[in-house]
Amino acid sequence: MTEVTATTTTDLASHDAAPDAVIGGQAVRTQKVGRVVSDKMEKTVVVAVDSVRRHPLYRKRITRTSKFLAHDEENRCKPGDVVRIEETRPLSKRKRWIVREIVQQAIRI
Repeated sequence: MTEVTATTTTDLASHDAAPDAVIGGQAVRTQKVGRVVSDKMEKTVVVAVDSVRRHPLYRKRITRTSKFLAHDEENRCKPGDVVRIEETRPLSKRKRWIVREIVQQAIRI
């Protein structure tokens, strides 16, 4: 008599449930580049990220702007700066991004 063990697809999937992009044991976090539009809050800036797409029928370029709240620990960012933000754990109700670097500073008058 032979013993038969049943293997389901969920059992197989659980073994292969590793993230796709893993470097050094950590998943790669999403980064975006945008410009600072507001720095009125303490340690927080509002970053506007533009994305350009083509209209599916008319093929015209459409620019969409998304605003993200990002954590700026030293309050270094000023309106007009171009910054790189990276996703992180939730820091507050709407803040899920952190400023990694200032790519280009705005001209101060």
